[in-house]
Amino acid sequence: MFSYLEERTPAEVEAIRRTIQELLRQTCILQVKYDPVTLTARDNGRYQVCLKHREFIADYLSVMGCELVHDPQDHLFRITGDGAAMEKMSLTTTKLLLLLKLIYRDKIMGEGLHATVTTLAEIREYGRNTGLLPGKLNAQDWQAALNLMKTHQMIELPGAILNVEDQTPIYIYGTVNIFCSSLAINELVQRYRDDEEEKTTEGEEERETGEDFSSPALKSLISDVSISSDSEMSSCSRKSRLDRNRCFPSVISSILSSEM
Repeated sequence: MFSYLEERTPAEVEAIRRTIQELLRQTCILQVKYDPVTLTARDNGRYQVCLKHREFIADYLSVMGCELVHDPQDHLFRITGDGAAMEKMSLTTTKLLLLLKLIYRDKIMGEGLHATVTTLAEIREYGRNTGLLPGKLNAQDWQAALNLMKTHQMIELPGAILNVEDQTPIYIYGTVNIFCSSLAINELVQRYRDDEEEKTTEGEEERETGEDFSSPALKSLISDVSISSDSEMSSCSRKSRLDRNRCFPSVISSILSSEM
């Protein structure tokens, strides 16, 4: 591992470092990214770095308890394993994730892969029709959910999250299928409805603790999600924005710092 970096150019070392950081922060790296407005596709250079230096990156991540998985069918690299801790999602974010999966399925079946674009207005409509979002969400709820989904490469936005409006196009990536992939969508929606109907306490409000959900259906929804958050690995990835070399073992860090 040490000698591999010594043999790389400074530009290659920088590209490898940034790619590893993105994997730790985003969970996955897509081969192609889309402009949600024009639907123009562009190659993702980080994906090519993963291909070229796959063995080294996999060895490095294995030290942190993660496995680098290449999914050529979905055109992405992603990390799994004990080192990839589960991120705690709020109840609202979990509902919105399920709604995005519903919309993605319908778009694929009707318009095809290159038309998987939605809007906040459409998400709200799906929420009302399914009973998942009977009430109105505030801006903070939307922003928190969109930020998580954008970070983990489930959606693409044309600008800042704060600027998203009702008709702003939101491109949905196929990575949304990685989340809640173990259960059928319709079954999840129905189970959630049933759970809601069984509530007997009047005036009970939805609580968004980020750790516990009132609905067993929604608990099962994220059972297979591998979004890094609370582990030492992901904590390091967040700190890396301030001190990039801290994410690397000391023996490797010395090379990275000397090459910059």
